[in-house]
Amino acid sequence: MPYEHVDYTVDGHIGIVTINRPEVMNALSFQTHQELARAIDEADENHDVRVIVITGSGAAFCSGDDVNDIFLNEDSPAKKYTELQLGYLQKETIEGGGSKLLTINKPTIAAVNGPAVDYGCDISLMCDMRMASERAKFGEVFLRVGLIPDEAQLMLPRLVGLAKAYELMLTTDIIDAQEAEKIGLVNKVVPHQELMSATLALAGKIASKPPIAAKLTKEGVRRGLNMPIEDWKQWYSQSLLYCFTTEDHKEGALAFIEKRAPVYKGK
Repeated sequence: MPYEHVDYTVDGHIGIVTINRPEVMNALSFQTHQELARAIDEADENHDVRVIVITGSGAAFCSGDDVNDIFLNEDSPAKKYTELQLGYLQKETIEGGGSKLLTINKPTIAAVNGPAVDYGCDISLMCDMRMASERAKFGEVFLRVGLIPDEAQLMLPRLVGLAKAYELMLTTDIIDAQEAEKIGLVNKVVPHQELMSATLALAGKIASKPPIAAKLTKEGVRRGLNMPIEDWKQWYSQSLLYCFTTEDHKEGALAFIEKRAPVYKGK
């Protein structure tokens, strides 16, 4: 099924997902949410893809949900969900297209080329790393329309600390790339024209590592944030033993002894 609101390409071992609605600052319609989720799934399921990059086309990364399509359109699935199923919210979850980024184990990088606001900001936060153009801006402005932030409530405190997370979400202030780097929200700010080359260089460095070990490292970090230490130790022991059985481990050890670059196959 072709994409209309998203571009998905593969460059070597890097899957690149581009939100492509520049005429509306890459605002997310219901269709865009669906296509974004599908593209992330496609990249995650592709054995050759080792790192996933998320970016936006044109002048923006993503300006959040398309207000007309998501909030004001009487026929939108979100509107019908609110009106017809409000009583089931304790049993159901409302998820945006980027929420899959919270559960996949492939490393992800957001290349933030411009404003990342509301759910657009959340998409960048759900990526493991953020490279920012000097033109990037970040903002959680849900409260301005009487709503609450999405995954930012989960991710912002982990990235910038509790007090700063409260400040950003409750004031709805929009910060520039330099402030985002200062508070630890982004890994690095680069000149706008160098954003994708710098992002792909970082992605390539990660993609050169053994894929199984990279995925388990990411999973281990995520699990460690959410489980008791003893449970994490048990998971770690099992995962380490599994790594010892992989071809990539043998290749890495041989390459070290033979003083050559390893060739990893994800096996």
